[in-house]
Amino acid sequence: MPDEFKPKSPRSQRLPKQRWQIYPQNPQLAQKLAMVTNMSPLINQLLINRGFDSPETAQIFLHPESLNLPEPLDEFPDLAISVELLQSAIASQEKIAICGDYDADGMTSTALLLRSLRTFGADVDYAIPSRMHEGYGINKRIIEDFHDEGVKIILTVDNGISAFEPIARAKELGLKTIITDHHDIPQQLPPADAILNPKLLPSTSVYRGVAGVGVAYILAMSLAQQLGRTQEISDTMLELFALGTIADLAPLVGVNRTWVKRGLRLLPKSKLAGIQALIQMAGVQALGSKGSGEQIVNNPKSLKPDDIGFRLGPRINAIGRIGNPQIVIELLTTDDMGIALERAMQCEATNTSRQEMCEQIGKQAIEIVETEHITDLQDDRVLVIVQPNWHHGVIGIVASRLVERYGVPVFIGTNEDDKHIRGSARGIPEFNVFEALQSCDDLLGKYGGHKAAGGFSLPVENLELVRQRLSEFANQCLELQHLKPLLKIDTLANLDQVNRELYQQINALEPCGIDNPNPVFCTQEVRVIEQQIVGKGHIKFTVAQIIDGQQYKIKGIAWRWRDYFPLPPLVDIAYKLKENNFNGNINIELELLGVRLPSNSQLSFSYQNKPVRTTFEYNGREYICGIYKNGDSAELRIKSPEEKVLAIKSGEDIGLLGINREQAEKIDVFQPPYYDIIQAALKALESIRN
Repeated sequence: MPDEFKPKSPRSQRLPKQRWQIYPQNPQLAQKLAMVTNMSPLINQLLINRGFDSPETAQIFLHPESLNLPEPLDEFPDLAISVELLQSAIASQEKIAICGDYDADGMTSTALLLRSLRTFGADVDYAIPSRMHEGYGINKRIIEDFHDEGVKIILTVDNGISAFEPIARAKELGLKTIITDHHDIPQQLPPADAILNPKLLPSTSVYRGVAGVGVAYILAMSLAQQLGRTQEISDTMLELFALGTIADLAPLVGVNRTWVKRGLRLLPKSKLAGIQALIQMAGVQALGSKGSGEQIVNNPKSLKPDDIGFRLGPRINAIGRIGNPQIVIELLTTDDMGIALERAMQCEATNTSRQEMCEQIGKQAIEIVETEHITDLQDDRVLVIVQPNWHHGVIGIVASRLVERYGVPVFIGTNEDDKHIRGSARGIPEFNVFEALQSCDDLLGKYGGHKAAGGFSLPVENLELVRQRLSEFANQCLELQHLKPLLKIDTLANLDQVNRELYQQINALEPCGIDNPNPVFCTQEVRVIEQQIVGKGHIKFTVAQIIDGQQYKIKGIAWRWRDYFPLPPLVDIAYKLKENNFNGNINIELELLGVRLPSNSQLSFSYQNKPVRTTFEYNGREYICGIYKNGDSAELRIKSPEEKVLAIKSGEDIGLLGINREQAEKIDVFQPPYYDIIQAALKALESIRN
């Protein structure tokens, strides 16, 4: 930051770099739907935002059990032959082998099919490739090992759709193969005996969005139906479906919404020892006590997706990232509570290690960015950061946190050996990670992914070329305004509307997740009347709003917001609602997602017939300012004592700072000290106009 624009006294307020996008509001339609749903117009606005804008679609969404589901056998062309192959193998006791994946989706899918096939009397085993040494998906080594073990049918879960060569090798060896996967379809399908993948179905199919565990569930339940044994497995399979679907961030609409809602009701009283142990270790259930001191479990009627997404799922995923997937498979397939508790404790310890790794690597990455890359981000529009000795099982999580912090796509890697780098990538809405990797095709080794995330490897000597190529790609598709995290806001609300009744009505939208996100509200011009740092850098606060002469107050928390402490006294806030149950007292609180200065603090000014100039003082230094015409816009120019000029067009949040326009740097005018200096200039100009 240029010295002449630095404040010389107390620091200016730093605010998060965010873009706020508030859904178009339709109060008339919301009021009309409220007559049908008997719910607050705020809730009905949420339904409209999600595309449920008629009484019929709104009712189906609110009551997903009313959704008529077509038979999977009518939807998946290869489902019948898959069931026939497995039924025949069970009858003749041919050996079946499952090849799974090391993420939560792959491990729950593997456990689901192991449990169901063993229940039906199948001779079945499994293998999961090594994350560290083999990477994702079935490979020739696994195929040949299965063949040597006398396997007759190979069943992939959550992988296999791109494994042409391994499946071709299985065919050469005379093995039958069934692929169950949900990843994107390659140009050439592998020569399997049957392929079950929702991406092969029409886009209108209700099954289109199921994850790998969803395909496994459909196969298991279809086989059970054929064998007349549905009742034996239906509840336990539904629990594993819910666990894997939420942990894999699958869209919670359509059939996923219907089945996950059922599964979440079953999980608190799960019949699976592993899930009981995992819930106990994660502390999801509240503990009370009887008079004698004996502990009792107060089972909620239903878990929420956040209980899985933030409590159970990470403990499973941690094993896949830095541990041995066999631990999770044993956890989810054992009926021995002692073994289940041992495996759950291993998950707990591994997740603690994973958290420590993420914290350590995250701090190192931020330090590197702040010292080496921070001034380059607006020019490069992408962050590429590589360090040795980082664990590639967790760098994807760190990449997500860096995206959240800096608002640019992040490609983060670590050295596999002296010659190779392996990494993960995370994007922003306007950036396609997979296409960016494709633009580096000739410089990379293996790579894959989708719009939002990906993985890659490359020779060490290609790193700088890859960095340059990614920057060129980013500059083609990203504008400066894109380099701020996008915060989507559902609706405006006043604090007098934020109460327990509203929170209970929000529960009707559950399960919330991908494509049905937790509602985000915005309240404008609230006063921050209390705030303090708690825990590891969180801001605990109280905000107030006066409505019709009455003050309404509510408490809240801003996770990991130490950098923005203290918050300004008057702000617009964006938040989710959460329930705080402490010592038996239940209160509705805010979880802060965004904060900005009120709209009347936005930078807006006009040019009136001729330029106007004046001087003003800020922090003991004298500046010259004026409003001029630049094209069709008014432009504010502020000159420092060192002759540097800050130029900002009305209504814009990016300005130019320098001796001349050609060499000027682009700056965010809402960051310190620029915003305060600009406000001082506008105040001085307003005084001479009046």
